[in-house]
Amino acid sequence: MDRAVKERLILRNPAEDCVLPKMQKREMKILNPDHVGAYLKAAEDRGVLPMFFLELATELRKGELVALRWDDLNIKNRTISVNKQYIRNPDGTRTLSRPKTETSVRQVSIPQAAVDLLVQEHEKHPDNPYMFPSPVTGEMYHPDSVVKLHEKILKDAKLEHIRFHDLRHTFATTALQNGVDVKTVSSMLGHYDAGFTLRTYTHATRQMQDSAAEKMGNFMERIM
Repeated sequence: MDRAVKERLILRNPAEDCVLPKMQKREMKILNPDHVGAYLKAAEDRGVLPMFFLELATELRKGELVALRWDDLNIKNRTISVNKQYIRNPDGTRTLSRPKTETSVRQVSIPQAAVDLLVQEHEKHPDNPYMFPSPVTGEMYHPDSVVKLHEKILKDAKLEHIRFHDLRHTFATTALQNGVDVKTVSSMLGHYDAGFTLRTYTHATRQMQDSAAEKMGNFMERIM
Protein backbone atom coordinates (compact mmCIF):
# COMPACT_ATOMS: atom_id res chain seq x y z
CA MET A 1 0.00 0.00 0.00
CA ASP A 2 2.88 2.36 0.80
CA ARG A 3 4.35 1.54 -2.58
CA ALA A 4 1.05 2.34 -4.25
CA VAL A 5 1.02 5.75 -2.54
CA LYS A 6 4.59 6.45 -3.73
CA GLU A 7 3.61 5.55 -7.28
CA ARG A 8 0.53 7.78 -6.93
CA LEU A 9 -1.88 4.97 -7.63
CA ILE A 10 -3.80 5.87 -4.45
CA LEU A 11 -3.87 9.05 -2.35
CA ARG A 12 -3.24 7.45 1.04
CA ASN A 13 -2.58 4.09 2.60
CA PRO A 14 -5.94 2.80 3.88
CA ALA A 15 -4.13 0.34 6.15
CA GLU A 16 -2.57 3.13 8.24
CA ASP A 17 -5.53 3.20 10.66
CA CYS A 18 -5.69 -0.55 11.16
CA VAL A 19 -5.26 -1.76 14.73
CA LEU A 20 -3.39 -5.06 14.69
CA PRO A 21 -4.54 -7.74 17.12
CA LYS A 22 -2.08 -8.86 19.74
CA MET A 23 -0.30 -12.07 18.85
CA GLN A 24 -1.24 -14.96 21.07
CA LYS A 25 1.96 -16.80 21.87
CA ARG A 26 1.32 -20.52 22.08
CA GLU A 27 2.96 -22.47 24.84
CA MET A 28 6.03 -24.29 23.61
CA LYS A 29 6.41 -27.91 24.59
CA ILE A 30 9.11 -30.41 23.77
CA LEU A 31 9.42 -34.17 23.83
CA ASN A 32 11.18 -35.04 27.07
CA PRO A 33 14.63 -36.50 26.22
CA ASP A 34 13.83 -39.46 28.47
CA HIS A 35 10.81 -40.23 26.29
CA VAL A 36 12.51 -40.12 22.88
CA GLY A 37 13.33 -43.84 23.03
CA ALA A 38 9.71 -44.80 23.73
CA TYR A 39 8.51 -42.46 20.98
CA LEU A 40 10.86 -43.98 18.38
CA LYS A 41 9.99 -47.53 19.49
CA ALA A 42 6.30 -46.78 18.92
CA ALA A 43 7.16 -45.32 15.50
CA GLU A 44 9.11 -48.48 14.66
CA ASP A 45 6.16 -50.66 15.67
CA ARG A 46 4.02 -48.72 13.20
CA GLY A 47 6.62 -49.12 10.44
CA VAL A 48 7.45 -45.41 10.21
CA LEU A 49 10.69 -45.20 12.18
CA PRO A 50 12.79 -43.67 9.34
CA MET A 51 10.36 -40.76 8.91
CA PHE A 52 10.14 -39.83 12.57
CA PHE A 53 13.81 -40.52 13.32
CA LEU A 54 14.66 -38.09 10.53
CA GLU A 55 12.19 -35.55 11.89
CA LEU A 56 13.75 -35.61 15.35
CA ALA A 57 17.24 -35.38 13.83
CA THR A 58 16.50 -32.50 11.46
CA GLU A 59 13.47 -30.45 12.67
CA LEU A 60 11.88 -30.28 9.21
CA ARG A 61 8.47 -28.68 8.84
CA LYS A 62 5.75 -31.21 8.04
CA GLY A 63 5.33 -29.82 4.52
CA GLU A 64 9.07 -30.14 3.93
CA LEU A 65 9.19 -33.67 5.34
CA VAL A 66 6.50 -35.14 3.09
CA ALA A 67 7.92 -33.37 0.01
CA LEU A 68 11.30 -35.11 0.29
CA ARG A 69 12.35 -37.26 -2.64
CA TRP A 70 14.95 -39.99 -2.68
CA ASP A 71 17.28 -37.84 -4.79
CA ASP A 72 17.26 -35.17 -2.06
CA LEU A 73 19.50 -37.46 -0.01
CA ASN A 74 23.26 -37.25 -0.47
CA ILE A 75 24.48 -40.50 1.06
CA LYS A 76 28.17 -39.66 0.79
CA ASN A 77 27.91 -36.22 2.41
CA ARG A 78 25.11 -37.27 4.77
CA THR A 79 22.89 -34.33 3.86
CA ILE A 80 19.26 -33.71 2.97
CA SER A 81 18.37 -31.04 0.42
CA VAL A 82 15.31 -29.06 1.54
CA ASN A 83 14.08 -27.21 -1.53
CA LYS A 84 10.31 -27.70 -1.67
CA GLN A 85 7.29 -28.00 0.56
CA TYR A 86 3.68 -29.07 0.45
CA ILE A 87 1.53 -26.06 1.39
CA ARG A 88 -2.15 -25.32 2.00
CA ASN A 89 -3.69 -22.70 -0.29
CA PRO A 90 -6.33 -20.20 0.88
CA ASP A 91 -9.05 -22.26 -0.84
CA GLY A 92 -8.06 -25.38 1.11
CA THR A 93 -6.23 -27.15 -1.71
CA ARG A 94 -2.56 -28.11 -1.39
CA THR A 95 0.27 -27.66 -3.83
CA LEU A 96 3.98 -28.36 -4.00
CA SER A 97 6.03 -25.17 -3.98
CA ARG A 98 9.43 -23.72 -3.20
CA PRO A 99 9.86 -22.66 0.45
CA LYS A 100 8.66 -19.10 1.04
CA THR A 101 12.09 -17.72 2.03
CA GLU A 102 15.56 -18.33 0.68
CA THR A 103 16.82 -19.29 4.13
CA SER A 104 14.29 -22.14 4.11
CA VAL A 105 16.08 -23.61 1.09
CA ARG A 106 18.97 -25.39 2.76
CA GLN A 107 21.25 -28.40 3.05
CA VAL A 108 20.73 -30.16 6.37
CA SER A 109 23.36 -32.52 7.76
CA ILE A 110 21.99 -35.76 9.21
CA PRO A 111 23.59 -38.49 11.35
CA GLN A 112 24.77 -41.75 9.77
CA ALA A 113 22.01 -43.62 11.62
CA ALA A 114 19.43 -41.56 9.72
CA VAL A 115 21.16 -42.27 6.40
CA ASP A 116 21.10 -46.01 7.12
CA LEU A 117 17.39 -45.92 7.98
CA LEU A 118 16.57 -43.95 4.81
CA VAL A 119 18.48 -46.45 2.66
CA GLN A 120 16.55 -49.30 4.29
CA GLU A 121 13.29 -47.43 3.70
CA HIS A 122 14.09 -46.87 0.02
CA GLU A 123 14.80 -50.58 -0.46
CA LYS A 124 11.13 -51.23 0.34
CA HIS A 125 10.00 -49.15 -2.66
CA PRO A 126 13.06 -48.68 -4.92
CA ASP A 127 11.05 -47.45 -7.92
CA ASN A 128 9.16 -44.76 -6.01
CA PRO A 129 10.70 -41.26 -6.19
CA TYR A 130 9.32 -40.17 -2.82
CA MET A 131 11.36 -40.74 0.30
CA PHE A 132 8.23 -41.54 2.30
CA PRO A 133 5.44 -42.59 -0.08
CA SER A 134 1.98 -43.13 1.32
CA PRO A 135 1.30 -46.86 1.84
CA VAL A 136 -2.25 -46.22 0.60
CA THR A 137 -1.68 -44.22 -2.59
CA GLY A 138 2.05 -44.62 -3.25
CA GLU A 139 2.12 -40.86 -3.73
CA MET A 140 3.26 -38.10 -1.40
CA TYR A 141 2.05 -38.34 2.19
CA HIS A 142 -0.52 -35.71 3.13
CA PRO A 143 0.92 -33.49 5.92
CA ASP A 144 -2.19 -34.01 8.04
CA SER A 145 -1.71 -37.78 7.79
CA VAL A 146 1.78 -37.39 9.26
CA VAL A 147 0.33 -35.33 12.12
CA LYS A 148 -2.23 -38.06 12.82
CA LEU A 149 0.55 -40.66 12.78
CA HIS A 150 2.45 -38.56 15.30
CA GLU A 151 -0.61 -38.46 17.56
CA LYS A 152 -1.03 -42.24 17.33
CA ILE A 153 2.65 -42.76 18.19
CA LEU A 154 2.28 -40.61 21.30
CA LYS A 155 -0.80 -42.58 22.31
CA ASP A 156 0.93 -45.93 21.69
CA ALA A 157 3.89 -44.83 23.81
CA LYS A 158 1.55 -43.43 26.50
CA LEU A 159 3.21 -40.02 26.31
CA GLU A 160 1.80 -36.56 26.94
CA HIS A 161 0.31 -34.93 23.86
CA ILE A 162 2.51 -32.44 22.03
CA ARG A 163 2.00 -30.96 18.58
CA PHE A 164 3.95 -32.33 15.63
CA HIS A 165 5.54 -28.88 15.36
CA ASP A 166 6.84 -29.34 18.90
CA LEU A 167 9.24 -31.98 17.55
CA ARG A 168 10.92 -29.04 15.80
CA HIS A 169 11.17 -27.27 19.16
CA THR A 170 12.55 -30.48 20.65
CA PHE A 171 15.41 -30.52 18.14
CA ALA A 172 16.27 -26.85 18.61
CA THR A 173 16.14 -26.95 22.41
CA THR A 174 18.17 -30.15 22.64
CA ALA A 175 20.78 -28.89 20.17
CA LEU A 176 21.24 -25.58 21.99
CA GLN A 177 21.41 -27.22 25.41
CA ASN A 178 24.08 -29.59 24.11
CA GLY A 179 26.35 -26.81 22.95
CA VAL A 180 25.45 -26.39 19.27
CA ASP A 181 25.91 -22.71 18.46
CA VAL A 182 22.86 -20.57 17.75
CA LYS A 183 23.86 -19.67 14.18
CA THR A 184 24.15 -23.35 13.23
CA VAL A 185 20.79 -24.19 14.80
CA SER A 186 19.21 -21.19 13.08
CA SER A 187 20.58 -22.32 9.71
CA MET A 188 19.29 -25.87 10.19
CA LEU A 189 15.86 -24.58 11.17
CA GLY A 190 15.71 -22.34 8.11
CA HIS A 191 15.20 -19.19 10.20
CA TYR A 192 15.87 -15.86 8.54
CA ASP A 193 18.34 -14.81 11.24
CA ALA A 194 19.92 -16.11 14.43
CA GLY A 195 18.25 -13.33 16.44
CA PHE A 196 14.84 -14.86 15.77
CA THR A 197 16.16 -18.22 16.98
CA LEU A 198 17.52 -16.60 20.14
CA ARG A 199 14.17 -14.92 20.87
CA THR A 200 12.24 -18.12 20.22
CA TYR A 201 14.41 -20.35 22.38
CA THR A 202 15.17 -18.01 25.27
CA HIS A 203 14.55 -20.86 27.72
CA ALA A 204 17.40 -22.89 26.18
CA THR A 205 19.84 -20.00 25.83
CA ARG A 206 19.09 -18.96 29.42
CA GLN A 207 20.40 -22.35 30.55
CA MET A 208 23.45 -21.89 28.33
CA GLN A 209 24.13 -18.52 29.96
CA ASP A 210 23.91 -20.09 33.41
CA SER A 211 26.40 -22.75 32.32
CA ALA A 212 28.72 -20.13 30.83
CA ALA A 213 28.56 -18.08 34.03
CA GLU A 214 29.46 -21.14 36.08
CA LYS A 215 32.40 -21.97 33.83
CA MET A 216 33.68 -18.40 33.98
CA GLY A 217 33.29 -18.40 37.75
CA ASN A 218 35.35 -21.59 38.02
CA PHE A 219 37.99 -20.09 35.74
CA MET A 220 38.22 -16.89 37.77
CA GLU A 221 38.50 -18.84 41.03
CA ARG A 222 41.42 -20.88 39.65
CA ILE A 223 43.45 -17.83 38.70
CA MET A 224 42.83 -15.84 41.90
